[in-house]
Amino acid sequence: MNTIKKELKKELILKAASMIVHEQGVEKLTLEAVAKKAGISKGGLLYHFPNKDELILGMVEQLSNSFVTEFHMRAESDIHSKGKWTRSYMDTSTFGDKDVSGLYTALSAAQFTNPQMLKLLQDEYANIQNKIENDELDPVRSTMVRLVIDGLWFAEMFGLAPPNEEFKQKIIEELKTYVKENE
Repeated sequence: MNTIKKELKKELILKAASMIVHEQGVEKLTLEAVAKKAGISKGGLLYHFPNKDELILGMVEQLSNSFVTEFHMRAESDIHSKGKWTRSYMDTSTFGDKDVSGLYTALSAAQFTNPQMLKLLQDEYANIQNKIENDELDPVRSTMVRLVIDGLWFAEMFGLAPPNEEFKQKIIEELKTYVKENE
């Protein structure tokens, strides 16, 4: 199987797994269900992901890599150095190209089945936090921005009284003002 075709098949499998977790819950994530949803044989799935843990780890890695790549690209293209990492975190988290619900489902699946799988994401977050703290802004204020953004994510992820879209946008605009005042 050529490399491009192999990667497309892996992407199809990961998307199917994410859809199952999102639509039916983590407890319904089985290799059989994923193979059926992806329209491939279980053997075809096992070729790419030999077990459920590898499948979930693949979900976490794919979404984490996508987020981190976009986070770095946004910061590196920012013409203002002061606060660029904090702005990039806000923008990547709220306006990024990534599938936010996919990240939620991958995190849920990892936490539910094997919390050790979150180590990759925890390490990435430590690097992100370090950049935010050393962003030429008050590190307390820039960290507060990250934590508010994370709070919005988790409120949506767990259905913990998430703000409606209009109110969410007002919160984000307030955060942008908060960062600008700190510059």
